[in-house]
Amino acid sequence: MENNLKELAHESFCYLTTTGRRTGRSHTIEIWFALNDTTLYMLAGGREQADWVKNIRKTPRVSVRIGDQVFAGQARDVRDGEEDTLARRIVYAKYAPGEDDLEEWAATSLPVAVDLG
Repeated sequence: MENNLKELAHESFCYLTTTGRRTGRSHTIEIWFALNDTTLYMLAGGREQADWVKNIRKTPRVSVRIGDQVFAGQARDVRDGEEDTLARRIVYAKYAPGEDDLEEWAATSLPVAVDLG
């Protein structure tokens, strides 16, 4: 799986599908991401108020589509200080060259990890 992920790391977006915390229905969002081995990192600009964050906190089992590949995963809040720094750094580094003023977003967003596989 790791080789497949390395080939997909350059994709602009992933599609995260969560289970609605109230409805139980699938919800898919398009979101920026960065990969580190078999862990996918995203930053929630809306922090804990983002619906997808609320959904994964209730049901952490998710699916992620990158390109034409779909992966099952387990989502989690990033709580470790070193992992927090890594998540912010790699997501920022991936998108900063093509976007303006991402410093504050990268510094204040909530990092979320999905362990794939």
